[in-house]
Amino acid sequence: MPHPKKKLTNAARNQRRSHHALKAINMAKCESCGKPIKPHHACLNCGMYKKREVIDVTKKLPKKERSKILKKKAKDESKDLKKIQKEVETLKKTESKKEDRKEGMKSVVRGDK
Repeated sequence: MPHPKKKLTNAARNQRRSHHALKAINMAKCESCGKPIKPHHACLNCGMYKKREVIDVTKKLPKKERSKILKKKAKDESKDLKKIQKEVETLKKTESKKEDRKEGMKSVVRGDK
């Protein structure tokens, strides 16, 4: 068996081991749920990565909880759809008012009234 020819000093031993220390892990915040995640990784809590759902987290849940979450998502989507419909209606009303004003101005210029 080989043996060291000379005793290794404490300084030499410690210098060699200086790179063996554990480093702290960088953590980022998930944009959708706020949980700490590793940078450039999908969130395991909500399944989102860069504002897109890339992991379907509901598949891992029991059937009751999965149905609750799916119902909640459907409800939220219907609310969003209603908001969009209201916005479209208000835009149509404002456009029709503008057209009415233009027609009124044309008649005034022509002298129809």
